[in-house]
Amino acid sequence: MQDVQLEPNERIDDLMTETGLRIIQSREVFSFSLDAVLLSKFATIPKRGRILDLCSGNGVIPMLLTTRTDAKIDAVEIQPRLADMARRSVEMNGLSDQISIIEADLKIYMKEAGNGIYDAVTVNPPYMAVKAGDSNPNEHYAIARHEVHCTLDDVVHACAGLVRSGGKVAMVHRPSRFIDIIEAMRKYRLEPKRVQFIHPNARGEANMVLIEAIRDGKPELRLLPPYFVYE
Repeated sequence: MQDVQLEPNERIDDLMTETGLRIIQSREVFSFSLDAVLLSKFATIPKRGRILDLCSGNGVIPMLLTTRTDAKIDAVEIQPRLADMARRSVEMNGLSDQISIIEADLKIYMKEAGNGIYDAVTVNPPYMAVKAGDSNPNEHYAIARHEVHCTLDDVVHACAGLVRSGGKVAMVHRPSRFIDIIEAMRKYRLEPKRVQFIHPNARGEANMVLIEAIRDGKPELRLLPPYFVYE
């Protein structure tokens, strides 16, 4: 574990992995939550090759994926503050040879990076559409939670353009957007293959959904058993 320079109001949290990964976080920006952890475990990823994480935030998903793969991982994040935190976390954990943090707009990155260059893509996008009157005094939270810089259609389009034919795209989102996600995926030739709904407990409604699709796949959907966070 390497030393790292912390900015004011930053802290280092333990990711509770066998490899002892740690991550830089701050209350001033959006910190990772359970959805990112669940996505990192749900996604089907290759042992080698190239993986992309979009809307990467402070880089928690790429770091967690390193416990499962030796593949090279690119992480795209539009917010400079979060990209910088992710980059320093990667350096702190000695993962700079495996993870590359890219500060970019995913819509532009899709056009510049090249078509079908990744074997797998993960994404934890903003969940809420921007509506009239929506506002958050904290810009970092607003961008992370609302579709300020990218819509669901933008996200799915980028995923489909960047993953190879036969490659897999895994997403975590809200159940209320489930039909929108399925329609967008099929629009861009991503065929949903695995779905799992996440519930707070056995009595609560689902509050998250995990979806994995294959580029140019054939229709055949598996609905996995529900996942209960608290027994």
